[in-house]
Amino acid sequence: MDKLEYTALGQTVYHCVLPNGLNIYVDVRRSYSKQFAFFATRYGGMDLRFRGEDGEWLDTPAGVAHFLEHKTFDTEDGNALQRMAANGVDPNAFTSSSMTGYFFDGVQGFEDNLRTLLSFVSVPWFTQESVDKEQGIIAQEIRMGEDDPNDEAYYRLLEAMYVNHPVRGRVAGTVESISHITADTLYQCHGAFYRPGNMVLCAAGNIDPQRVADIAQEVLTAEHTTAAETDHGRPERPEVGEKLTRRTMPVSIPLFTLGIKGTPAARGEGLRQRLLGELVCDVLFSTSAPLYNRLYEQGLLNSSFGSFYSDGPGCAFLVAEGESRDPERVRDEVLKEAARLAAEGIDQELWDRLKKAAYGAMVRRLNSLEDTCIELAEAHFDGEDYLSFPQVFQSIERGHGEALLRDWFVEARCALSIIAPEESQT
Repeated sequence: MDKLEYTALGQTVYHCVLPNGLNIYVDVRRSYSKQFAFFATRYGGMDLRFRGEDGEWLDTPAGVAHFLEHKTFDTEDGNALQRMAANGVDPNAFTSSSMTGYFFDGVQGFEDNLRTLLSFVSVPWFTQESVDKEQGIIAQEIRMGEDDPNDEAYYRLLEAMYVNHPVRGRVAGTVESISHITADTLYQCHGAFYRPGNMVLCAAGNIDPQRVADIAQEVLTAEHTTAAETDHGRPERPEVGEKLTRRTMPVSIPLFTLGIKGTPAARGEGLRQRLLGELVCDVLFSTSAPLYNRLYEQGLLNSSFGSFYSDGPGCAFLVAEGESRDPERVRDEVLKEAARLAAEGIDQELWDRLKKAAYGAMVRRLNSLEDTCIELAEAHFDGEDYLSFPQVFQSIERGHGEALLRDWFVEARCALSIIAPEESQT
């Protein structure tokens, strides 16, 4: 295995690519008693359309990736989740718009549990009876999300911002869409995306890197295959599809989610754009920002306010969300402040302080084996090295933030989703 030294961070990571195409990263932490393993595929909620083995394009129902995550724990011998838990580890999984990951952590039985993880994820076993039963469970989960005002505000924002890109849909799908999922659908999608060449295994802790590679080579297929070709829809225009969306729900004060539709990063530039986007969020929306303090003093924001940057293949956006008695005014003030900062410049002292704080937070996150493995996997799928972030931070200057504010924070790229109290309906 190749030994990668990150002297600025005091980290050592081992990397190799198996003959079947699987990339493996092992972050060795000799002083840690806990071990963590993360096995992920570049397949998520946005991957609805792909080319089959016969060359024809296939359209699948919304929510298949999430549904598949639920059912992958089923094996012919029982439930892998229960088996691993009984073996002393805490297993789980998640599905995002662009990735599905399975993981466990614990202090014992690492090699046995790693074999189990690799086996149940790579060898599918579904029955139509179990799929039918799962539809009811996931439908209930979807309804709960639809009843959550914050979730509803967020997904309505995505629908407003994006016209063609499948990121506009819920990762879990809808009650209607998952009703069309069959065992054959799951086998078809598993075969298309759960291929070693489309997956990554990341592990961390006091473990032997070569043993991780040996176990993976022992358990997984030797066949080298890459993922099916996907189609994320027609190219998006820079402008949002809808500038304002509003609905009423039983809330006491209006909720809002404000989105800025950005330009997707070129491959290999995603980490840099993410760090820049997060810094711009801090400049505008953090408690250190003049805008936040001004709106807070005016009673237009409260402590529920927050922001983040998000991206995926073919999409990138900034989000600010919270509660306000006048969300439309908050939107107008955000655009006005962004234009001012782009023209007059970001205060250098504020920029330096926020940049230093952001860097420190990323260094502290390395203490989490889980965070580190997931970040390594996401960066790998984007063709990047996550642990190069110290050098990336050094390359980001105040002028880059001002340029992003100038280019992205314009009315045409801005969408606002409001959840208003029911009594305000007109």
